[in-house]
Amino acid sequence: MEKIKLIFEDDGREFEVEKGEKLLRFVKDYEKFHKAPIVAARLDNLIVELNKPLDRGGRVRFIDLTSSDGIRIYQRGLLFVLAVAVRNALPNYKLKVLHSLGNSLYCELFDETGKIYTPTEEDLKKIKFEMKKVVDSDEPFEKLALYKGDVRKLFEKYGFEAKVKLLRYRKKKTIKVYKCCDYYNYFYGYMPPSTGVMKIFDLRQYAPGFRLLHPTTSSPNEIPEYKEMRKFNTVFLEYARWLRIMEIEHVGDLNRIIAKGERAVADLILLAEALHEKRVSQISDEFKSKETARLILIAGPSSSGKTTFAKRLSVQLKANGYRPIAISLDDYFVDREKTPRDENGNYDFEALEAIDIELFNKNLLDLFNGRETEIPKYDFKSGKRRPGRRLKIDRDQIIIVEGIHGLNPRLTPHIPEELKFRIYVSALTQINFDDMNRMSTTDTRLIRRMVRDYKFRGHSALDTLRMWPNVRRGEERNIFPYQEEADVMFNSALIYELPVLKIFAETLLAQVPDDVDEYPEALRLLKVLDYFLPITNLEDIPRNSILREFIGRSIFKY
Repeated sequence: MEKIKLIFEDDGREFEVEKGEKLLRFVKDYEKFHKAPIVAARLDNLIVELNKPLDRGGRVRFIDLTSSDGIRIYQRGLLFVLAVAVRNALPNYKLKVLHSLGNSLYCELFDETGKIYTPTEEDLKKIKFEMKKVVDSDEPFEKLALYKGDVRKLFEKYGFEAKVKLLRYRKKKTIKVYKCCDYYNYFYGYMPPSTGVMKIFDLRQYAPGFRLLHPTTSSPNEIPEYKEMRKFNTVFLEYARWLRIMEIEHVGDLNRIIAKGERAVADLILLAEALHEKRVSQISDEFKSKETARLILIAGPSSSGKTTFAKRLSVQLKANGYRPIAISLDDYFVDREKTPRDENGNYDFEALEAIDIELFNKNLLDLFNGRETEIPKYDFKSGKRRPGRRLKIDRDQIIIVEGIHGLNPRLTPHIPEELKFRIYVSALTQINFDDMNRMSTTDTRLIRRMVRDYKFRGHSALDTLRMWPNVRRGEERNIFPYQEEADVMFNSALIYELPVLKIFAETLLAQVPDDVDEYPEALRLLKVLDYFLPITNLEDIPRNSILREFIGRSIFKY
């Protein structure tokens, strides 16, 4: 038998093994180097499943639940276990996985007529009992490469209509499916070695569906503290209603419309943009109904389209008789030497302490009390604040502030609550690949940012991928904890955007070198985009669209 060499990065040991050996054999020996369950590995710079027969040697780095790759793999295995459990406990109901909610996945059940069924506590106990049985059985996940036609027949038999639609536009003649517990399913990413890995989970009622709770990178060995997210969930479900208006539920439905040609795509763009404009108008009306409000605070994670949203909202506010004025939080940065530093000793510009909160609140109070005040101007080259414009506002003038700390109560401690109107903006993608494979909202924002960084900032896809973990850490610390503080939420996702972004992002991702740590992430995003048919005619995208903030030719000046 041919021999291959494996070098394990945890301790530097080398092993010469026969070709076809599996990394699963080594997991027990290397668990002591990891504080969380191991679910996969990197061989050189590619992710490999632990029970895959190896055809080459290389450097081995195990993947555990402290990494985003590890959590994604764990989620997929957990969803497979959940699907088997629902089949066993409630065989007359169909499971759909809709979206993430903090440290959980929001799921719904449907009866044979397609009507949503709200599970009882007893139902969830039955499902959880069956899940534990599947986990205790420690059944291996077997990957099979089947011909596309055979997979279609199998999924038609299972009633997997969304998967059948999705596979219709796949170019490959074979499809990789997973078999476990006499059950077949299709996932677009890697899986754990067996069901025994998924020991940490819980189910909780969340009408009309339920939440599947799982570990996170920061809490890999237990379920983190439960967080209520009713407003967040409502926005997702609202977007699902929008999709039903457009007769789209999954990626296969979107591809069907794109395949019809430019006229169908143009109609889709018109409807998607009209729904956006309607929601912006509604938010303007909601602000008007709060008669005492004079300060609009807009916050949201990176690449949510906050800037374009703020400008479109200003237009709607003017239509409602207001004269909005924008104030930038960036002008309230403290001088560079006073900026706090992060754990690595670098300036932490995303920390709330990087903002001169006292001056910001004093300026706002002066304006609301009819006094003229000086708004500073921050010089980023020198790292110093300079004198800026003199400003005084009238009663019909309101102030719009956009920034990552907008929803944090500590930003405006001296401003009376009745003056504030808080808005959370994010691209909360609801369209999923099928009933079990969801599209990550984070992936949508990352692809948006990648395209914008290249087009307007001269950054490569590799630059964006390297910055992204720090961006995400800042969001977890400064934005997500306060999202439920919002008076209203705006979902900036557009149903047609990924087919548009695809034509820019694929070329950028293909340029990521295969010898860098970010290469597997680039490959993963390329696989995500591969499921979408492209939209190449960009002329039908309105100049005021949020998408224009990322692809260019926006009517707004930034």
